[in-house]
Amino acid sequence: MPRTIIVSNRLPTKILRTEDRLTFQPSEGGLATGLGSIYRQEGNVWVGWPGLFVEDAAEAEYVGEQLRQDSMVPVFLTEAEIRDFYEGFSNSTLWPTFHYFAQYATYEQAHWEAYVAVNEKFCRAVLELAGPEDTIWVHDYQLLLLPALLRQARPEATIGFFLHIPFPSYELIRVLPWRQQLLEGMLGADLLGFHTFGYMRHFLSAVSQLLGFSSQNGQIETGSRTVLVDAFPMGIDYERYVQAAASETAIQHEATYREALRAVRVILSIDRLDYSKGIAQRLRAFELLIQRYPEWREQVSLIMVVVPSRDQVAQYASLKEEIDELVGRINAQYRTIGWTPIHYFYRSFPLEELASLYRLAEVALVTPMRDGMNLVAKEFVASKADQRGVLILSERAGAARELSDALIINPTDTGQLAEAMHDALVMPEEEQVARMSAMQALVRQYNVFAWSKLFMGRLAYSKMKQHTLATEVLQPEVMEQLLADYHTAPSRLLLLDYDGTLAPFTGNPQRAQPDQELLLLLRALTEIPRNRVVIISGRDRATLEAWLGHLPVDFIAEHGVWLRAAGEEWQLFQTLNNDWKREIRPILELYVARTAGAFVEDKDYSLVWHYRRADAELGAVRARDLLNHLTFMTSNSELQVMEGNKVIEVKTAGINKGTAAARWLATYQPHFTLAIGDDRTDEDTFRAMPPEAYTIKVGTAPRSLARYHVASTTDVRKLLRGLL
Repeated sequence: MPRTIIVSNRLPTKILRTEDRLTFQPSEGGLATGLGSIYRQEGNVWVGWPGLFVEDAAEAEYVGEQLRQDSMVPVFLTEAEIRDFYEGFSNSTLWPTFHYFAQYATYEQAHWEAYVAVNEKFCRAVLELAGPEDTIWVHDYQLLLLPALLRQARPEATIGFFLHIPFPSYELIRVLPWRQQLLEGMLGADLLGFHTFGYMRHFLSAVSQLLGFSSQNGQIETGSRTVLVDAFPMGIDYERYVQAAASETAIQHEATYREALRAVRVILSIDRLDYSKGIAQRLRAFELLIQRYPEWREQVSLIMVVVPSRDQVAQYASLKEEIDELVGRINAQYRTIGWTPIHYFYRSFPLEELASLYRLAEVALVTPMRDGMNLVAKEFVASKADQRGVLILSERAGAARELSDALIINPTDTGQLAEAMHDALVMPEEEQVARMSAMQALVRQYNVFAWSKLFMGRLAYSKMKQHTLATEVLQPEVMEQLLADYHTAPSRLLLLDYDGTLAPFTGNPQRAQPDQELLLLLRALTEIPRNRVVIISGRDRATLEAWLGHLPVDFIAEHGVWLRAAGEEWQLFQTLNNDWKREIRPILELYVARTAGAFVEDKDYSLVWHYRRADAELGAVRARDLLNHLTFMTSNSELQVMEGNKVIEVKTAGINKGTAAARWLATYQPHFTLAIGDDRTDEDTFRAMPPEAYTIKVGTAPRSLARYHVASTTDVRKLLRGLL
């Protein structure tokens, strides 16, 4: 029976070592909550590090046995691996880089080697468990290489990957010496998930710039596989926080805090100690609030909870020292006998006590400098049963893409944050209720269970999509059936691409004119009364006319812009204009100037940038840049940017080989249809074909909408000769 294997750096159980024994405690994390319903199902399992160094084989056996009883399998790390893989590469290289603190990143070869070794160790652990039908879901930045390692061992496996932190822009990723290996590692998955569209967009840009893989509609074509990339904003267990906030324990804690604070209003800040959280910045903003608005002195206090984290690391120790000094200075300067401006707690709190703080607070400050999602914002929203309270949220947290009814601020703008706190404290109750109720509806609907269900559904879809695009080699038995259908059909339609299909590519496209063999072959096919032969090409009509116009063939030129039935005049598919060329041509010419061997072809209703004669590596780099440039320039316009074999073409959207081929199908209604093509533009033709049509992709990367594939133009000509 197929099962699901979840893989993350840490298991959803915390193991603590006391003087005489080990204790096992459930994790409070959102991931453990969201996936609890999956990994505890019969047969499923969670693979990960138990969170401590195991001293001997007997202890390892004991830990493994205890965890297996709760559907978990441990991956044990040595002290050196914990230091170099976890504290080193994961948290000293990837974490600062992905959170836009590249100045804190280190680039140690030993750390990278440990990262590779641990990912390989995780791979071996998963392979011992995973069967061919199992689904593997890998999580987060510590295991970026794991999807490709698993793919190498199990090419047909179903693999998902989700990144729980931001994915930074291409300019930051390119700083990493191992950027290519990391991206290739991620692309081993069938589905890649990110919290927001922005992170997804950064990833697609990095893959395009660094690996040269194009994407369309979130699908990356790697040459051998199609990888789906999508955004899945993570939620929380909404009802759990509703219940915790309504619990007797939370109500009692709130009463205790309220008695101590008396009538003072509360602004709440809860965060793990980390430089990405903006903790020092919000302390300065709170000080600015009570400087600008002295009336808030003795009226409002900031409760700041900082959860300890890696305070032995230099940057974290320095940050804690800065926070301690800021709290001490602000309290010393503004405290009175009856009022403390900042109540500072450097420790973690149980869930019910956290819920009591959420209940108590009128304002929540969630203002990280950079955060993948930030679930504290959603926890605060879920805990507000009376819908009174205001959320102040950083625009750089993933949650800001969803919780638009919060007060959205720039966390580096101290003045704006101080003003937001003032606005929150004076906000009318009706507005608070309206904003909070809208956010609660969203957080309730898109909870953590909906998140995991949506991801798993898309993963199944991505696998189905891959199978849809998996073509079969045109085997002899298929060829026999094709010939049988062909010979018995009263009417036949042959749709044949030219470059890369009927004729091989050449360095100079104008030297790809048909040879005598091809001319004789086409002549013979057209002389069969039941055949209608259509040359369907991206080439301009003048060239096709000059090369093949003497034959009784139909033409679809410039990807469907121009049409001509044999013996008739050329017709436009629809009325078009060329006004856009004035803006686009200079861009193409700029890239010609920067790429020796490239040139621009000006067709009637399109512009084409050719780079077949350019240096292969330089041409690929320039093509990626140009594709990104043109995609940006043509967004929200009626233009379409198409990438072919060593060409990039700009034309009016909505007209393609498929729409033109559909007109031929509707007009002639053939009993037998054969369509052959070699590049992305021919996918439109394949898409337009009826299910019974014989569609054939030419080339060595057979992922296509076509049913079958052949290797080369030689095979195409051999096939066509078989029809005579």
